[in-house]
Amino acid sequence: MRSPERITPGLAGAPTDVDLVVVGLGITGAGVALDAVTRGLSVLAVDAHDLAYGTSRWSSKLVHGGLRYLAKGQVGVAHESAVERGVLMEVTAPHLTRPMPVVVPLTSSVTRAQAALTSVGLRAGDALRRGARTAVETLPRPRRLSATETLALAPPLRPAGLRGGMLSWDGQLVDDARLVTTVARTAAAHGAVVRTRARVLGATGTEVRLRDELTGATTTVTARAVVNAAGVWAGELDDDVVLRPSRGTHLVLRADALPGLQVSVFAPVPGGTNRFVLVLPQPDGTVYVGLTDEPVDGPVPDVPEATEPEIGFLLDVVSACFARQLHRSDVVGAFAGLRPLLESGAGGSTADLSRKHAVLVGRSGVVTVVGGKLTTYRRMAQDAVDAALATPPAAGLAAGPCRTRALPLLGAAPRDRLAALEQPERLVRRYGTDAALVLADAVEVTGLAEDELLAPVAEGVAVTLAELVFGVTHEGAHDVADLLDRRTRVGLVPADRALAEPAARRALALVAGAAPGNR
Repeated sequence: MRSPERITPGLAGAPTDVDLVVVGLGITGAGVALDAVTRGLSVLAVDAHDLAYGTSRWSSKLVHGGLRYLAKGQVGVAHESAVERGVLMEVTAPHLTRPMPVVVPLTSSVTRAQAALTSVGLRAGDALRRGARTAVETLPRPRRLSATETLALAPPLRPAGLRGGMLSWDGQLVDDARLVTTVARTAAAHGAVVRTRARVLGATGTEVRLRDELTGATTTVTARAVVNAAGVWAGELDDDVVLRPSRGTHLVLRADALPGLQVSVFAPVPGGTNRFVLVLPQPDGTVYVGLTDEPVDGPVPDVPEATEPEIGFLLDVVSACFARQLHRSDVVGAFAGLRPLLESGAGGSTADLSRKHAVLVGRSGVVTVVGGKLTTYRRMAQDAVDAALATPPAAGLAAGPCRTRALPLLGAAPRDRLAALEQPERLVRRYGTDAALVLADAVEVTGLAEDELLAPVAEGVAVTLAELVFGVTHEGAHDVADLLDRRTRVGLVPADRALAEPAARRALALVAGAAPGNR
C-alpha cells in the first residue's frame, strides 16, 4: 500500500469523519488543505479529476508583484500580491521560483508619453517590492536601457525604430502545476488526506457526498467545516455563488522562433495604454506568448480551448516588436485558462473586474473562496480557513494560528544551498532538495540504473523516467494524462506529448509491477 502521506487516486481507505473537507485541488484548495492541517485540523481534500486540473495549470507561470493591479487603482490587491510574491520567492518556494528579467521595448509605436507612464509604473512596482520587504538581491531595481543594451538582452527584437527599453524584474515559476503538486504533497506530509478522482455529489457545511470515480462507490463524509475551492466550478456547489469567468490564452513557440531570447519581453499593444503581450522564455526550450482577457458565456468546459482570433491577435502584437514575422505554423501548442472572477453586477469588461479574492459563507454553511490569483493563493487559503473556523460548528474547534507564511514547502531551501546541490539541474529546479529523493525512489521501485532513469525520455523532450515514476509513487498520478499534462507539462506541445507517451506508460507499468512496499 501507499504510505498515508502520499497523494492517492480514489477513496479507498479515506476517512468519513474529519474537521474539514476541501473541495478542489487547484492551487487554492491545496493551499487550504496545507493551512488547515498545519493548524492541527484533520483534513480530507478531494478533486473530481486530478491535482491542478483546472485554471491552476493554465497560468503564465509568473509570480506577479501586483503592478497591473496598481495601474487599475487596486492598491490593496497590488500590495498583497507583492507581499505574497516575496513569501514564495524567499521563504516557501525558492526552489520553484526565480527572478525574471523583463524588458519593455520602446518601439516607434510607443509615444514618449506612454514611455514616461511605463517608467512611472515600473518605479511604482519597485516601491511595492520595498513595501513588501523583498530583498533587492532577489528582485533588482528597474532601470532604463539604451537601444544597444536592449538588443543585447533581447536580440530578436526589431532594431528599426527602437529607442531603447526598460528593464525590470518579477518572479517566475518553474511550473504552476508543479507548485500545486508540491503544496498538496506538503499538506499530505503534515497529515492531510489528499484524494483525486473523488467527485462531490452534494455538500452542506457539515456533510459531503462523494463518488469514487475509479470504482463508482459513493460515501458520505461528516465534517465540522467544508471549504469550496472549486474555482470556475464553485457555483455548481453553491447556487449563491455567481461567477463571470474570463479566458486567458497563451501560445507555445519553440525557442528558435525567437532565437537568442534570454529575457522576457512585454510587447506593448499598439494603441493601448498599459497593455502588453508577454513573451516568456522557458527553461525547456519553449516560449510562452500571452495573455488575452475574453469573457466566457455558457457552460464551463473541463478544458478550455484557445480561439483562432486570440491566436492571431497574440501573433500580430509580438510580430510588431520582433524582427521575424511570426506565423500560425510557429505555434506548436496553445492553452487557455478561465479566471474565476466574482460577478460584480456592474457589467463592463471582465478585464475591469477586481482580482481581489472573496470568501463567502453560503446558506448551507459551505465556505466558498473565489477570485484572486495564483500568486496570492496562500493568503486566500488563510482567509478561507479563518472563515471556516468562525462558522459553526467549526467555531468550537481547537485550532492554532496560520503557519504557512513561514512554512517552507517540501524541497525548499535558500538559493545558495540549492545551487550547491549535486543532483541533476533539472531535478533540482523542479524538486529542490527532494531531487535526491526522486532519483532514489525511482531506483528502488524500478531497479534501473541512474543513467537510464535520468536520460531524456525522447529526443527534444527533457523529461526523465525518474520524474514520471515519482509522479506515480508520491504524487498520485493515475494515468498518462496525469503524468504528461500535469506532473511534467509535456502535453503543452502535442508533438512532444506523443513522443513521451511510451515512457509514461512504462513508468505506470514499472510502479504497478513493483513490490507493494515500494509503492
